[in-house]
Amino acid sequence: MAETSPEVLAAGRRIRLLILDVDGVLTDGRLTLDAQGDETKTFHVRDGHGIKLLQARGMEVAIITARHSPALAHRAHELGIHRVYQGYQDKCLAYTELKIALGLEDEAVAYMGDDLLDLPILIRAGLAAAPADAHAEVLKHVHWHSRLGGGWGAVRELCDLLLQAQGHWSPVLQSYLDRGPR
Repeated sequence: MAETSPEVLAAGRRIRLLILDVDGVLTDGRLTLDAQGDETKTFHVRDGHGIKLLQARGMEVAIITARHSPALAHRAHELGIHRVYQGYQDKCLAYTELKIALGLEDEAVAYMGDDLLDLPILIRAGLAAAPADAHAEVLKHVHWHSRLGGGWGAVRELCDLLLQAQGHWSPVLQSYLDRGPR
């Protein structure tokens, strides 16, 4: 696992809610439309596994996106993400609603975004994160950024960081090592 600063690990210990943007975070940001205008999205399986690992350890995961996508709704359902906010141009409305519903302060929230629309939440979140290929202005305002791009495992890196910060990484890894040959 990559080296992470003590400040980021300390922030990660306080996180109880991970919120993710979609296009450019869970996907590579490209939009694929067929001749009828129907959209498809490509999600990285490792991001999904990281999300499931966090959820298994009690972390709430939510999605806030400015666009509407049936593909996203389907993927979120597969991953057991119940708090999905689509069509929010002002993402702070959904962010505030989530914090109130869960009784959380900013310090307990991690947010991963990649573009200017995400800045209002990134500057509030206890742990602001971005994929490596996020907009340059976004990278200036985050506590941490992944080594990977959006849609290419950036979310998994953040999930692993949170597991590490909260003392879950070693037991998770050991549980897989224990399944090996005997």
